[in-house]
This record gives sequence, C-alpha cells and structure tokens, in this order.
Amino acid sequence: MLGSASTVVAPARHVRGRVRVPGDKSISHRYALLSALATGTSRLTNYSPGADCHSTLACLRALGVTITGDRQGSGDVGDVFIMGRGPGSLSSPAAPLDAGNSGTTMRLMAGVLAAQAFTTQMIGDASLSRRPMRRVIQPLERMGCRIEAVEGRPPLTIHGAPLHAITHQAEVPSAQVKSAVLLAGIHAAGTTTVVEPAQTRDHTEHALRAFGGRVEVDEGGRRVSVDGGQSLTAQRLTVPGDFSSAAFWMVAAAAQPGSRVDIEDVGLNPSRTSLIDVLRRFGARVQVQLTSDGAGEPRGTITVEGDRIGRLDIAAEEVPGLIDELPAIAALAGHGAEVSVRGAAELRIKETDRIAALVAGLRGLGISADERPDGFVAGETGRSTVGDGEADARGDHRMAMAFAIAALAGRSPSRIIGADSVVISYPGFFETLGRLVA
Repeated sequence: MLGSASTVVAPARHVRGRVRVPGDKSISHRYALLSALATGTSRLTNYSPGADCHSTLACLRALGVTITGDRQGSGDVGDVFIMGRGPGSLSSPAAPLDAGNSGTTMRLMAGVLAAQAFTTQMIGDASLSRRPMRRVIQPLERMGCRIEAVEGRPPLTIHGAPLHAITHQAEVPSAQVKSAVLLAGIHAAGTTTVVEPAQTRDHTEHALRAFGGRVEVDEGGRRVSVDGGQSLTAQRLTVPGDFSSAAFWMVAAAAQPGSRVDIEDVGLNPSRTSLIDVLRRFGARVQVQLTSDGAGEPRGTITVEGDRIGRLDIAAEEVPGLIDELPAIAALAGHGAEVSVRGAAELRIKETDRIAALVAGLRGLGISADERPDGFVAGETGRSTVGDGEADARGDHRMAMAFAIAALAGRSPSRIIGADSVVISYPGFFETLGRLVA
C-alpha cells in the first residue's frame, strides 16, 4: 500500500553535486489535457514520471484518447505521444475515471468534462476523497453543467452540458480552479474570465497559447480571459524540470554551509520561483542562468550555495507564490533556523493537512514546532535538535521529501515513514539524495 514503506536517512555535513529533476508536474498535466483536445498527434518530451501525471493519462485513455510511450515511475526522460481527438470528440467512459491521489487531475479534468455530452463519475484514493471540491464545482455549475458530490467532496458525478461564459471572481487564489474554469471556457459560448485576488501560476495560459489558443491577461496576471469555440493544434513540446521538486535540493544546499547544488534544465517561470528570493533573504548564495524560453516557459540552471543560517519569516502575501515549496522551507527548521509561516491555511486541504503533518513530523524528529490556524512556527535559531526519531509523511510526497532534508541535520539516522509516497512526483528522490551526500 502506498505510504506504508519507510526509509532511513543518515546525517550529512553537506550536499554537493549536479542534478536534473523530473518534468514539471503542473505543466505535464496541462500539456496532456490540451494534447487530447487538440487536432493531431502531440509529442511531449520529459513528461513527469510521477504517479499523479500518469493518473491524467489514464483518465484520458478511458475517454478514448490514444497515448503511447509513457513509462510511469521509470524516471526515464522519454517521449509521450498523444493523439488528439479534437473539440467535442471525447468518448463516454465505461467506468469511473480514477484520479488516484491527484487533485490537479480531478479539478482540471472537471473543467474538460463539464462541456462533454455525457455523464462521467470521477473517483480518487482515500486522501483525494477527503479534499474539498466546492471551489471548482460552483463556477462550473454556473456555466451550465451539473455536478453531484458528497458534501462537496469526491466522488464527483459530472453531467456535461452546453456551457455559457461567466466571469468568476475567486475569493481564494487557486491555479487549479482558474485552470478548470479556463478549460471549460474554451468550450463555452462567449468569453470566460477569471479574476483572482493574487496572481497564481500561469502555466495554463502559456500552454493554451502554445497549442494555438487565444488568452488575454491583464491586471498583473490576476485577470485571465478566453473565448469559447477555440480549436487547438497538436504540438511538439519539452516539459522543463519541476521547480517544486528542485526546491528540496535548493533548501538542502541553503541549509548547510559548504554545500553546493547545481540544478540543470529546471523551469524558471516567474510565477513559480519566489523561493529563490526567499533563500537569498535567508542567507544562501543563489545564481540563475537562463538557457531557453520555449512555449513561454523559461528554463535554466539554478546554483545554490549554503553560507549562513538565519531566521525566516514567510508573510501571508508571499504564500500564493510558495504554496508547494512551504514543506521544503519547513525543513530548514532542522538545521538551526527558526521558520515562521502565516497566511497558509490552504495547506490544510492538500494531500493531507500539511500544517498538522509538518508539525507532527518535525516534532517526531526532535524539532520544536507549533501549529497556527493558518501556518506554523518551527526550529530554534542557531540550534539543531534533530535526534534519532521518526517522521510520518502520512502518504504525502512533499512531507516525505521535507522530512528527509530536515533529517540530514541529525545526530544519528532518522526514519521516514511513508517514504514511498515520493512516487507521486519524484520517484528517484532518495537515489538522488544518496548521490548528493556521498
């Protein structure tokens, strides 16, 4: 059962080396969905090998899309070929679509299914079945479909229908909700607009343009509009390395003076890279070299060198740009840093309650940590207290990686329970960790 295996992480004085991280999860999901809706066969290189992105491919296959070349969990940098069905040509599935652990799959797929001329049920694992879906259900129903749920949670039964455009004023920034509404919007009559209180990652906007779609963006990226009735064209695209996976190596290097890690061919989309400035503020030396800018997604090499350890305060206004990197940032608490985070209540509705899981896991490793309703405070400036304890990832891939980085500061080896959950996004994580500390 996923999340039941454990591994032991030994202390390390520093991390050094060059790495490449798996293809970006967020971009892989979006390229796959748009490839399925496009006309022609798309070729996606460096598609994420993680289980989440292969849940998206499995759902698309069940909808009649022909896909070849994917090798889930292999870690290989292979090509995925997706033969697009064109607009309105998906097939009614013979069984419920299983999104596994992937909230992105369920929310984005809901936007696609809302416009189809059939009814589809979407299910997920125990973790996904606890995650709230009302934020995506409400705007999609306003567009004309009907969605049945269990108290706003999966399974979802989506009754597709002809859609009409809306302007959706989001109360909470969410790239997944924005993307679901935009994906529905390209099938709706009229112009659909999403307005957010803060800019979220803009991979969907870039991906739509890459497939020949028209997208209007203004108000500093907070207002995004698409016209209905658009046709997309198949593409050959390369997915950059996942910045959120790279974040763990960046933090590991920043946490230990004398460390240096070079991360090659990683995505440098400005809506994702707030961690760079955070680590510079913390005291690390961070250099960025841009190498290309294909399909609107810049990529390059990030070099992080550890220098000094300080205190780190993350304010509420920073959280939208750091939401997936906050577990990695929390790992600094194991290395003699005090980390304080506010305004991150969104963490409580991820793969697990990440605030509760982080605090419990850090305490299990011997690190002082306390919950706040919307965040946490952990660690003591200048003092590492990691012992020979254990931390339970609770089936959450980012928890497993965060606790492993914190455990590098231990006086003796620590145990990470549920370490196998890294297959969700980064199947080769522990192998790479072993190479960097060797």
